Amino acid sequence: MSRAVQSDPIAGMVIAITGASSGIGEATARLLAERGAKLVLGARRTDRLDALAAELSSDVRTVPTDVTRRADLEHLVGTAVDGFGGLDVLVSNAGVASLGPFTDGDVDGWTAMIDVNLRGVLYGIAAAMPVFLRQGRGHFVTTVSTAGLKIVPEMGVYAATKNAVRTVMEALRQESTDGAIRTTGISPGYVRTDFAAPGEQDEIGSHMPEFAIAPDAVARAIAFAIEQPAGVEIGDLTIRPTVQG
Repeated sequence: MSRAVQSDPIAGMVIAITGASSGIGEATARLLAERGAKLVLGARRTDRLDALAAELSSDVRTVPTDVTRRADLEHLVGTAVDGFGGLDVLVSNAGVASLGPFTDGDVDGWTAMIDVNLRGVLYGIAAAMPVFLRQGRGHFVTTVSTAGLKIVPEMGVYAATKNAVRTVMEALRQESTDGAIRTTGISPGYVRTDFAAPGEQDEIGSHMPEFAIAPDAVARAIAFAIEQPAGVEIGDLTIRPTVQG
């Protein structure tokens, strides 16, 4: 007896992604589009966003998004609501790294990491939360990092911002145990990505070892968290090369 074919749980979902023009964000957009999601893609490099959207077979909107600007996140979420009637998942993926010892005194770099990596996530939460509460459902998925799980020299402030995000996500999870809102933190190790343009990075490009994994692997992890039934939450997921120390 043949089994009935079940539909993909991601098909028809409305998903917004920041940092979507390259790396993990781009790979995630491609995978979710293949699975039938309706996408709102945000990044600063709008030319790359538009080129990506033209390649995808799914319903896609693109929004110029600098996550250090609260209004940009509100516009991203608003585009999802206006264009698709709601928002199921916000993938906060934009990030920046400025690495070096504290003796460099790179205050501008430290400020950029705080603004993008932490403040950008908070702006996303603030923008999407009213929509999620109104709908009675929603899912925050945030790219964190293995930085912070293991503290190493020259990554102190970057790791601090990622640990701050990890704390935010856990506190949000504990505030959301009524089952309406889910939270997921994805912590990649070394990933082969473009880490050059502020506000759109995924992992640490200039320090990238040869054994770094492809962005597609992280995209699959994000999809795995998103596709779970409403009563199941993947709170924390670490994905890294098997040989990473």
